[in-house]
Amino acid sequence: MKTIKSEKKLCLICMEEHEVQTVIMRDTEEFKGLEVSFDSTYEYCNHADEYLETEDMIKANSLAMKDAYRKKTGLLTSSEIINIREKYGVSQKDFSEILDWGGATVTRYENHQVQDRAHDDVLRKIESDPKWFLQMLKRAEDKISEKAFYKYLRTARLEYRELENSYLIDSIQALYANFEDDNITGGVELNLNKVLEIINYYASNVCSLHKVKLMKMLWYGDNLSYKRRGKPITGLVYCALPMGAVPVGYEQILGLDGIEFEMFLYDFDRMAYRFYPEEGFKIKELTAEDIEILDAVIAEVGHLNSQDIIDKMHNEDAYKCTGKNCIIPFSYAEKLSID
Repeated sequence: MKTIKSEKKLCLICMEEHEVQTVIMRDTEEFKGLEVSFDSTYEYCNHADEYLETEDMIKANSLAMKDAYRKKTGLLTSSEIINIREKYGVSQKDFSEILDWGGATVTRYENHQVQDRAHDDVLRKIESDPKWFLQMLKRAEDKISEKAFYKYLRTARLEYRELENSYLIDSIQALYANFEDDNITGGVELNLNKVLEIINYYASNVCSLHKVKLMKMLWYGDNLSYKRRGKPITGLVYCALPMGAVPVGYEQILGLDGIEFEMFLYDFDRMAYRFYPEEGFKIKELTAEDIEILDAVIAEVGHLNSQDIIDKMHNEDAYKCTGKNCIIPFSYAEKLSID
């Protein structure tokens, strides 16, 4: 027994005024055929050596017992369900509407009723996947007020954006898990932090850095590094596309936090990307030797326009000797046109 509070008041056990203790005790009960242990709260009268549950304590102790059952059976506790709902700032009633459950279902789960496994799985999915919650929310748009809908929509979009970067990182790493040959990877594990720093460094030092040019400069940086040091900088793997070398997963890479660009139309219906450095960009992982290599690439090709750098790429032995849409090996780096 642990005393958490002592207060002089009318004791409802002995009906005398004295110091009444509020205590926590470890209880064990059977619930749904399973024995569970949990902390219960009582009032204790040391005059009568008896315990009493107030109405609020009865509710709290019942919930503690059911939460102990939930934990033991791998279900979300009542507080975890509340946290999931509050993560999106949704009321109990609207949460039930969004999930297409009965109007009081969420209220019951948060207060006294143990959810079934199917509903538990839905709640876990919503907690881990804001994109899925957004889909559920849009389906329920007609069931909740317009003001509430847009409030929830803004919150869910913020949650999604915060997780989107981790989704992208996971997808990129999944792509690169397939590459084990050192002649393809250069013997270096993918380092996305260095990739981000290189893109920002190029954007800080090259005027009008467009996507086509950036892709080639990444390749030149890694291959010049391999030529000089026997290892690339980033661990990126490059594919030979019609306009030259492109990193595997480049679309996901360009969506990562820390890469800034603007999109604009040219030739009436074609989209272009112009990159610029992230505000407050600082070098943290690139070494002085890495920077020296990047500076050499900038000096050699940084002034070229997109077509000129494509033409230069097409004249590299590494590109000429690699099949269309195939991975470009680092074994050709020794013949790179840049020293």
